[in-house]
Amino acid sequence: MPTNGDWELSGGCERRTRLRCDVNGGIGGGGEDGFFKVPGVKVPDLSDWASLVRSPHDCESYCLNNCSCKAYAYVAGIGCLTWAHGLVDVYEFPEDDNSNGNDLYLKLAKSELGSGSKIWKVIVTVCTLVVFLAVAIFFVSWKYLANIKDLWNFLRKRGQVFFGAFPAKKMVVMESSVPSGIVEEELEASSAELSLYSFDCIASATNGFSDSNKLGEGGFGHVYKGMMAEGHEIAVKRLSRSSGQGQQEFKNEMALIAKLQHRNLVRLLGCCIEGEEKILIYEYMHNKSLDAFIFDPDRQGLLDWSKRFDIIEGIARGLLYLHQDSRLRIIHRDLKASNILLDDRLNPKISDFGMAKIFANDQNQGNTERVVGTFGYMAPEYGMEGVFSVKSDVYSFGILVLEIISGRRNNSFRGMGNLTNIVGYAWHLWNEDRAIELIDSTIRASCSVRQVQRCIHIALLCVQDRANDRPDMSLVLLMLASLTSNLPMPKRPTFTSQASHEETNTNVNESYSANDMTITWLSGR
Repeated sequence: MPTNGDWELSGGCERRTRLRCDVNGGIGGGGEDGFFKVPGVKVPDLSDWASLVRSPHDCESYCLNNCSCKAYAYVAGIGCLTWAHGLVDVYEFPEDDNSNGNDLYLKLAKSELGSGSKIWKVIVTVCTLVVFLAVAIFFVSWKYLANIKDLWNFLRKRGQVFFGAFPAKKMVVMESSVPSGIVEEELEASSAELSLYSFDCIASATNGFSDSNKLGEGGFGHVYKGMMAEGHEIAVKRLSRSSGQGQQEFKNEMALIAKLQHRNLVRLLGCCIEGEEKILIYEYMHNKSLDAFIFDPDRQGLLDWSKRFDIIEGIARGLLYLHQDSRLRIIHRDLKASNILLDDRLNPKISDFGMAKIFANDQNQGNTERVVGTFGYMAPEYGMEGVFSVKSDVYSFGILVLEIISGRRNNSFRGMGNLTNIVGYAWHLWNEDRAIELIDSTIRASCSVRQVQRCIHIALLCVQDRANDRPDMSLVLLMLASLTSNLPMPKRPTFTSQASHEETNTNVNESYSANDMTITWLSGR
């Protein structure tokens, strides 16, 4: 059990028996693990939505084969929800009243389930099994070796490679929907330099990837704090060896962050590629992530309104750089409070580019059959139709602004009548001229009410249902910088997708003027 100092959200209970995935480093999945049913509960916060899973059985298989998944629930009307982090805010309804509860399935090691656990066995003929395994092993080995070979050849071509903490030159790999010629031109223009570290060096820095050094975990692996021999601290993201998506995420993050230079983006220091290990090394942020402040009652008061507004502006500037000011248009697709890191001066830095998409500047939107991201921050057209654009990030930004102002998570409003999330609650208060009630009580006495109300207004513009009704980030920054200009009226949220394939085409439709500033609003036909 943890020490007395660990009884808080960052500590909590620990497993008596490690899961198979943790024991074997992700190789072979979690086939020998199982699930313990906890009936009639309010499901935990911070869930991930598996949008393509359509049945309870598929949801169980999805969680069992995903080493980062620690629990799952199949909720009617929503679908498959999974949890990769600690199970926070779980409430068990009384046995005689579980009509409002859902069944939560907690992943446990086989030895913890006892003799009553169900063991699923698949019986196939020996010949079929041998042929299937042979083909699968051949295919996986061929793809894996090809990726590693290409990656190493690329690194060697780019310049001299050293192990330890010595720099390699222009070490960037790219996979995107942009034509290869444009990507190669962009990579050649990048002057970013990274360091290539040995696995032994990183293992030593993190005390052998000790649990005491763990900062967090996600769908593709774990993040650890490390201390280099020369004394500077680092953050180490170790990708799970069993994640096929992890290989793509590794290349994507290394490509993006290596060449992006902005004060509001996290800085990548280097990487490690050794055997099956794929590791990214970042600058360490002493204040960790934004959610550790705004959602913690003991730390909310450390961020006054002035600092919160600076954080909002910093995030907006980082998004503007990604959407407009770099040569290629970059859509983050997973903007949320836990992906905003704070440095020692509480300046915000956008992190975790594993889900990001890259477009040429003449591309406006894309489609995907695999919806990724965090349920609650997804724009309606993306979560329901797989259509994403820069306006998808604008929607996530609007949710984030409302969370920063209120100090409450987006999904903490369930059970408040017809108000199911922070968008509905904020709209309800704003429409009744009671927006001040949304403000976090720890900053209400010291904040500029006029400025906070304006930020709420801007956030409601960002979370409108139709992508083309939302402002772009350049207009958002313009609105944040002025207290004198009139703002357009946000449309009432319906929580349904009204996106169309023409939403990102724009024409001038309405103008709003006040005093010394004119804002031209863009909308689709």
